Amino acid sequence: MADQYKHANTTVYLLNYHFVFIPKRRRKVLVGPVETRLKEVLAEKCAEMKWDILALEVMPDHVHLSLAADPATAPNQVMHSLKGYTSRILRQEFPHLNTLPALWTRSYFVSTAGAVSGATIQKYIAAQKTRD
Repeated sequence: MADQYKHANTTVYLLNYHFVFIPKRRRKVLVGPVETRLKEVLAEKCAEMKWDILALEVMPDHVHLSLAADPATAPNQVMHSLKGYTSRILRQEFPHLNTLPALWTRSYFVSTAGAVSGATIQKYIAAQKTRD
C-alpha cells in the first residue's frame, strides 16, 4: 500500500481517493473483454498522469477505484480525465458500447481515506466481487 508520504518541490502529501462510477443507465456492460480492457486502459492513464492505483475492482455495472493522486489535481479532474479517456478508447474498440448514449454517467462517488485506513478501503474493494 502506498501509505507513505510523497514529496514534490514544496509539498509533502498523502492523498488517497476512493471513487465509484457507473455506466450510463447502470447497464451491465463491464464484463468479459470490456472489463479486462477497462482495467488496462485505467492503468495506462493513471501511469501517464503519475497516479498510483491502490485497488481496482470492476463489477458488471460499476467500478471501484482507489488511487493516490497529487494535490495539484482535484478529484473532479481525476474523474473527468479517467472517464473521458476510457470512454473514447472502449467505444472505439467495442462498437456495441456505442448503443449507449454515453458510456459513463456524469455522476460519481468520491471519498478520501482520512476516516479509515487505506488497507480497509482496499479490503472493501477486493470484497466487491464476492458480494451477492
